[in-house]
Amino acid sequence: MKELTIDHYPVAGREWAALVRIWEDIDAPPGCTVEIVDGVVTVAPPRDARQNLIAADLSRALYAVIPEDRGIYQKLAVAVPARHGVYVPNLAVMPSATLCGAGYFVPAAAAELAVEITSKTSARHGRVDKRVGYASAGVPLYLLFDLWAPAGPVITLYGEPTDDAYQVLQTVKFGDELTLPAPFGLTLDTGTFPVD
Repeated sequence: MKELTIDHYPVAGREWAALVRIWEDIDAPPGCTVEIVDGVVTVAPPRDARQNLIAADLSRALYAVIPEDRGIYQKLAVAVPARHGVYVPNLAVMPSATLCGAGYFVPAAAAELAVEITSKTSARHGRVDKRVGYASAGVPLYLLFDLWAPAGPVITLYGEPTDDAYQVLQTVKFGDELTLPAPFGLTLDTGTFPVD
């Protein structure tokens, strides 16, 4: 993952505008993900097969329980200006109307669920930076598939955001059941998600 920083815009409003402008103008290789995480513009390689398989399986399960006016979006950029961030979660569930008239990104606060599936290079961002960012934006649920956790792959569901912190609602190893609370009311058999 490559990082670009901008330190030459000392005024906060100008710094955010400059970061967004750089983010919009990055000419990344096809399939790469460009994000701003805590004021740093990052370029990550395309998502690997496991990340795509987990996202597809999770999408299928979620579509069975969400209302028709909600969508599950991949590669949708969500903005967290207070944390100098534009994240591209693996999945975001939000009202479809949120996307009407949107430009390159939508407010992260519109998401009802944000899902990150770590890669070797993005694990810290998912565990720390984005967790804090999603909480500060008020995203009610954050689901982290940590494929690179030190003790082995785990899935953690965070909720009840206050300020920039979440409560851990549930942590399971791949193979155990995980329950997404209302408005989803869904129990996931995580044994169907690929670990290797």
